[in-house]
Amino acid sequence: MTDRPPLFVMTPLASETIEQLEQRFTVHRGGGPEDTRAIVAGGASVIDGAMIEALPQLEIIAINGVGYDGIDLEAARARGIRVTTTPDVLTDDVADQAIALMLAVQRRIAANDRIVRDGGWMVPPGRQASGCRIGIFGLGRIGRAIARRAEPFAAELLYTARHAKPDLPWRFLPDIRALAAASDVLILSAPGGEETQHIVGAEVLAELGPDGVLVNVARGSLVDEAALITALAEGHIAGAGLDVFENEPDVPRALRHMDHVVLAPHQGSATTAGRAAMAKLVLANLDAHFARKPLPTPLV
Repeated sequence: MTDRPPLFVMTPLASETIEQLEQRFTVHRGGGPEDTRAIVAGGASVIDGAMIEALPQLEIIAINGVGYDGIDLEAARARGIRVTTTPDVLTDDVADQAIALMLAVQRRIAANDRIVRDGGWMVPPGRQASGCRIGIFGLGRIGRAIARRAEPFAAELLYTARHAKPDLPWRFLPDIRALAAASDVLILSAPGGEETQHIVGAEVLAELGPDGVLVNVARGSLVDEAALITALAEGHIAGAGLDVFENEPDVPRALRHMDHVVLAPHQGSATTAGRAAMAKLVLANLDAHFARKPLPTPLV
């Protein structure tokens, strides 16, 4: 490409990726000029109809991630704007993070680490991680990868999805309340958006119960954070492992001071190999679009 189309970067990227983009595009990071033809967004980026309307030359939105609930897909379709994501390449990393958080909560890894670093030694006992009932809400690529990793720990593996999966051996439950009631650990791996907004609230947490653990590697919007804080503070559930939050990067002070909560800064896909693979796929989608070739991973 010789004309270096204007491109707006909305999400943090590695310096190597920025350099590669700058070889192909005129890169803008403080805002997209009116003649912007491409956007590189993150999974949490918001591109609404008004923004799309304000960029009349926009042709493609390449998302560095799998989340797209902040993108107005209808507005993009109406304008013929292509939207791509980076599926598969981050699946294993996010699934690993879910299991890491589950174990960290049950065995008090973070809390015990703090105690030992402060010179202590005597700590409360943790919870047994093996032999529990593990429920997974959302059984897409990531959900299935979590299930495969969770299976050796589980006395029973359960899931809730839009439909039962007859090809899978795990038990299907029709809704998240039933899933929570049947689970010792509830892992969230469903997409964000209006359909799942605050789907985990006080009622679901009550079903999970005082011995239950919540793990969220999906979207912060799935959980009513105020209800979660109350449930944790009052002992309605036993603990939580959270990689995502409602108003990132703002994490409520109450959560930050709870020893039975393990927190991570939305880093499910943050491995060196994973991020490199994501960046490679973003570039491949952009290159294919401007070369008028089929997109590797189109969403729209």
